[in-house]
Amino acid sequence: MTPIILYGSPMSLYTGRARSYLIKAGLAYREVPTTSTHFRETVLPKAGGRRSLPTVELPDGTVIRDGVAIVDHFEAESGHGFSPASPKQRVISRLLDAIGAEGLLRPAMHYRWNFLEQRDFLHFHFETIFPPGGSPSAEERMRMIREIVNPSWGVVPEVIGAIEELYEGLLDRLHTHFGHFPYLLGGRPCIGDFGMMAPLYGHLGRDPHPRTLMQTRAWHAFRWVERMNRPEPDIGEFEDQTTDYLPDDRIPDTLIEVLRHLAIDYVPETRGACEFINEWLEGNRDMPPGTTAERGVGTARFDLAGTPIDVLAQPFRFHVLSRVQEEFEALAEPDRSEVHALLTACNMAEVLELKLTRAIGRKNNLEVWL
Repeated sequence: MTPIILYGSPMSLYTGRARSYLIKAGLAYREVPTTSTHFRETVLPKAGGRRSLPTVELPDGTVIRDGVAIVDHFEAESGHGFSPASPKQRVISRLLDAIGAEGLLRPAMHYRWNFLEQRDFLHFHFETIFPPGGSPSAEERMRMIREIVNPSWGVVPEVIGAIEELYEGLLDRLHTHFGHFPYLLGGRPCIGDFGMMAPLYGHLGRDPHPRTLMQTRAWHAFRWVERMNRPEPDIGEFEDQTTDYLPDDRIPDTLIEVLRHLAIDYVPETRGACEFINEWLEGNRDMPPGTTAERGVGTARFDLAGTPIDVLAQPFRFHVLSRVQEEFEALAEPDRSEVHALLTACNMAEVLELKLTRAIGRKNNLEVWL
């Protein structure tokens, strides 16, 4: 059988999400870099002209760009095999997916770029994506990320201490949770597990410095990272060998603690970005439908641990978050009230109301304004 071609990289944050899904779904694939003539001449035009990781090429020649769209495609084909059916678990799975996609970029970038001892490790991997002789060179691309892109995510000296404190607190809570449960919602991965794999593998569970931190401070979380990259359940250390979601729509207290901690910066950053982008949309009301929704449209300000910082205002954050909101709004009573109470307990209820005034869709493998 002809395998799926996954264009990605071991070090790529978003490739980790798609790769883990393909592994757990038992789909045959082959991972290759984007440096081939075939990719440049055949795949890239079908990917909207955007060279981003991950991109997949199906045996029939169909190309799908972006990890969210890739997982959506295979979930639809499988009958949504990794999407819980019960209300609370379904919404929480979507919320963790949204947070994994956009809410942990600050620690991911800090722990990748601010530790000199892993510079050679990163340079090697960048050369596999951008071979020597190209322009800009791998070295120049690395410099641009450190000096230009990092501040876009709010990785600035005045909040480094807060970034590390928040991340270490997250590791502690993940360690506790994964000490009791193999996956976020029990014995089977959900969409939220794949979303969280994006930052917690490619950057934070693989680069030398943060990998060591995870192994020594949160080894149960590191075992989850290993487990998510293996086709078998890999739950031998657990007494309960059930490979299904927790019964009775249960959300364990340990996961509620994880979400409360994530809310500390995810909610205020989302609020600030929402306000900024909606003001930007008001000033750009004449954009025709189908206009590409760029990765960032300016900088929004929010407080991180009491320090105001400017971060890239990303419409894509709300494209992913809208799926949480749609799941919630589709619920009937009393499920809606119970889910709202749960999100309130997690300090996350506000995200249900943080919406852009204009929706985002997809056309020709690009996100576009509808």
